[in-house]
Amino acid sequence: MDHSLAVTGTAPRAFLFADPAAHSLSPRMHNAAFEWAGISGQYQAQQVPAADLPARVEGLRQPGILGANLSLPHKESVLPLLDALSDAARAIGAVNTIIHRDGQLIGDNTDAPGLMAALDDAGAPDRGPAAVLGAGGAARAAVWALRAAGREVLVVNRTQARAEALTRELGGRACAVAAVSWAEVTLLVNASSAGLGDPYATPLADFAFRQLPAEALVYDMVYKPAETRLMREAREAGRHAENGLGMLAHQARLAFQAWTGHDVPVRIFLDALAGVTS
Repeated sequence: MDHSLAVTGTAPRAFLFADPAAHSLSPRMHNAAFEWAGISGQYQAQQVPAADLPARVEGLRQPGILGANLSLPHKESVLPLLDALSDAARAIGAVNTIIHRDGQLIGDNTDAPGLMAALDDAGAPDRGPAAVLGAGGAARAAVWALRAAGREVLVVNRTQARAEALTRELGGRACAVAAVSWAEVTLLVNASSAGLGDPYATPLADFAFRQLPAEALVYDMVYKPAETRLMREAREAGRHAENGLGMLAHQARLAFQAWTGHDVPVRIFLDALAGVTS
């Protein structure tokens, strides 16, 4: 079935549900995509406390609403509120995109393919173990995507029990920082919120980045500040480091395509972010 969205007299709408939400860059990207596609649509970020999520999700069934993105703390708690899940969302156990189709709400996860596209853009090595920091919804997407690509995945989290629970479901191995053979790790992904909005915070304090192979990539899903402490210290050790803007843009592009049927170039999303993450 063709789900391409035609321009109509009623402006289609999409949302971000998060708590907090004011920092979000998603409206910049999606409103730029609406403009590029010639659609008179509107995307809004809304602060939605956990207690209000069921009512807000139910409201997405209204005519003219395309769906919503989800961020902290809603990616896992939204699952029972939906009518169906994509294979990826079901396997990952987290949803970042809700698609409204004829009164039905479908949960999908565009974080996983968005991450892989961003890693490809960044020239990430495709061989060797990958270490994922964190055990929340973003980490689940990263572990699932990397495992699907055939990578060995090590999950490092402050709470070992949460890392172990994640790996029991999705595979990989839960490890303490001291137990990782860092000289073999060619990809380090920060999927935790450590460093978000704080240039002095890091998920790896007092870490010797020179332990990593020279070709290793350090990928921080955090994108504000544009250079996190994790990235700065990796670069000071001569290792390649990237922030999460590429993933943010790629997952947004996939969500927009699911809502509208329009394949907007990722450059439109990236250009909308220029100069706003310092």
